Amino acid sequence: MMSFTKEQIAKAAGCKTTNELLALAKAEGIELTKEDAEKYIAQLNGSALNLEDIKNVAGGCFANLCGADASAVC
Repeated sequence: MMSFTKEQIAKAAGCKTTNELLALAKAEGIELTKEDAEKYIAQLNGSALNLEDIKNVAGGCFANLCGADASAVC
């Protein structure tokens, strides 16, 4: 796993586009795919996960923990 300096993280956070982030990575000697850059930019722009994404990340429905009707949520 690669570690990044605080400066590199701050620079990446300042990128507005995928191309800016890819150029920064190249300048810093960091290997970064276009797909990973697009995901990072989407996160910076506040893209929210939808319910299906959350279920995939969490490994399934969470409604049972809250006593909710699973069929209504999942």
